[in-house]
Amino acid sequence: MIILSGFLRCRTPEESQTVSHYLPKHQQLSRAEAGCLSFSVTQTSDPLIWRVEESFTDNHTFDLHQQRVADSEWGRKTVGIVRDYTISEG
Repeated sequence: MIILSGFLRCRTPEESQTVSHYLPKHQQLSRAEAGCLSFSVTQTSDPLIWRVEESFTDNHTFDLHQQRVADSEWGRKTVGIVRDYTISEG
């Protein structure tokens, strides 16, 4: 199992609004992917910081997810937002 955990760290309220706007579709598509075991992005008490927790069955399914995200509307609209993630095997 591959586990990604960490934070999206928005620099401005506008970046956080972008996350909020595009997140529902991103979550829906991610959760529907083969190999996705869990997928959660939630706003913390700091409105500029979002907690990210994902798990996938293996490296292959995680890599496919990363490729899809890079080419998605979510990926294009949030590309400049700081990602502070760790990836581990569980």
